[in-house]
Amino acid sequence: MSTSQTKPSTVDVVVVGAGFSGLYLIHKLRTMGMSFRVFEAGSGVGGTWYWNRYPGARCDVESMQYSYSWDPELEQEWRWSETFAPQPEILKYANHVADRHNLRQHIEFNTRVEAADFDEASNRWTVTTSNGESISARFCVMATGCLSSPRAPEIEGADSFKGPTYHTGAWPHEGVDLSGKRIGVVGTGSSAIQAIPVIAEQAGHLTVFQRTPNYSIPARTTPMNDAYEREWKDNYAERRDIMRRTAAGNFYERAAISAQDVTPEERQQVFEERWAVGGTRFMTAFNDIGTNAESNEAAAEFVRGKIREIVKDPETAELLVAKDYPIGTKRICADSHYFEAYNRDNVRLVDINTNPIHRITPNGILAGDEEHAFDALIFATGFDAMTGTLLRIDIKGRDGQTLNDKWEAGPRTYLGLMTAGFPNMFMITGPGSPSVLSNMMISIEQHVDWVSDCLAHLQDSDIHAMEADLAAEGAWVEHANAVAHKTLHPSAASWYMGANIEGKPRVFMPYIGGVGTYRQKCDAIAANGYEGFVLNGQSPRVEAAAE
Repeated sequence: MSTSQTKPSTVDVVVVGAGFSGLYLIHKLRTMGMSFRVFEAGSGVGGTWYWNRYPGARCDVESMQYSYSWDPELEQEWRWSETFAPQPEILKYANHVADRHNLRQHIEFNTRVEAADFDEASNRWTVTTSNGESISARFCVMATGCLSSPRAPEIEGADSFKGPTYHTGAWPHEGVDLSGKRIGVVGTGSSAIQAIPVIAEQAGHLTVFQRTPNYSIPARTTPMNDAYEREWKDNYAERRDIMRRTAAGNFYERAAISAQDVTPEERQQVFEERWAVGGTRFMTAFNDIGTNAESNEAAAEFVRGKIREIVKDPETAELLVAKDYPIGTKRICADSHYFEAYNRDNVRLVDINTNPIHRITPNGILAGDEEHAFDALIFATGFDAMTGTLLRIDIKGRDGQTLNDKWEAGPRTYLGLMTAGFPNMFMITGPGSPSVLSNMMISIEQHVDWVSDCLAHLQDSDIHAMEADLAAEGAWVEHANAVAHKTLHPSAASWYMGANIEGKPRVFMPYIGGVGTYRQKCDAIAANGYEGFVLNGQSPRVEAAAE
């Protein structure tokens, strides 16, 4: 790894983050001949898959679809061992890409970007790092990830526990031996749903503290089938093209009819078939599960019935059944025997709605009128999603306005790519783009390609500054909200809405209009002279910004 002493203090581009976005950006910028520096807080590449090493961590997108498409040879050579890849294998893939393309030499690890300040006179950013260095950059590209700021538990006495505590989003890289120990897990979101079955097999006793039950579909993970792999590799180009034009960036069959257009018996049969196949494609069993309350309730009640079948104790089963929000409006989970774990004699579920957590004690957790003693505590309390990492950086745009102030009432972007008042700063899969509602690899590649093409245009045209026009930004925010409210998603207190963070504005952050639709909008805007953006002080064209 190169040290900062051997790096230039003035560059064309600063990239923040070395996950899958950052790695692809390095490849593109190097090809374009632009000077750049890349800063990564961790000691290795991989982003989400570098930090999230908790037991059972794996991707909920099929392995053959969760990979880069920009290296056709790698597509053919790389072999996934399972249909849904586990975290260690995805991290291995990220490292392989970094080494295969000699990307690691460009990354400065163990270095956080602490501040970025835009100077209007020079149209340049001054980026300050944790080692005290300041770098002048024409452009700043935030490849900071959507789920990269773990949310610490807001529980009294959290620092008083005398045993070890862990967060699923910042798991020790050396691993944790939980064998025979009394373990408390706080949270039942997607990370917990993956971790709990594995922890249950290791622990002497496991107590799970649940506030909100989650819908989850069995992943049905299996070893990779040679014929299935061959089918993908023989048709990768065609399938990738289809994926780029779908709603979620995935390749699988989508129903063309409403759940209301079939008989209850036919509907049940379709749900049974999707449940048997497994994975989040269950949500595409009919074309209106996300928009029609009756269709959604039919799907939700089917899953509730499955939970009641799986969990032997009726009282525990009922606690695990989600009833207060539509299925899919919080992140739909794909699990490996999650509900079955509650049939084990060494697993107990505590409902903190009826037995609220009062505080963490030196010996464990006081919930209701019972103190639970533990040897270790695990917090599966999620992330400050979409905006958390960006807002932890002291970013100042025009007139010294901070991004925190700009987004005080919720994130405002144009296409999720830029925000008005912060020229020459791009975001990869930022709020206002499909991001977490899509196959992230598809969305990452689309954003990196668009930003790279934009940088090339600015460079070739000798345009020194580009930013989102305020009116175009407002139109896009209005459009994104209108599209979201055509669905059932805003009815749930989800992290999509920022509802898991105390005091965070309740705004639906990702763009739910679809990956294919979004791509068309981005391409049209670029083809029309980057309408809705101000280029070097030009008057903006915003006619089609929110069409």
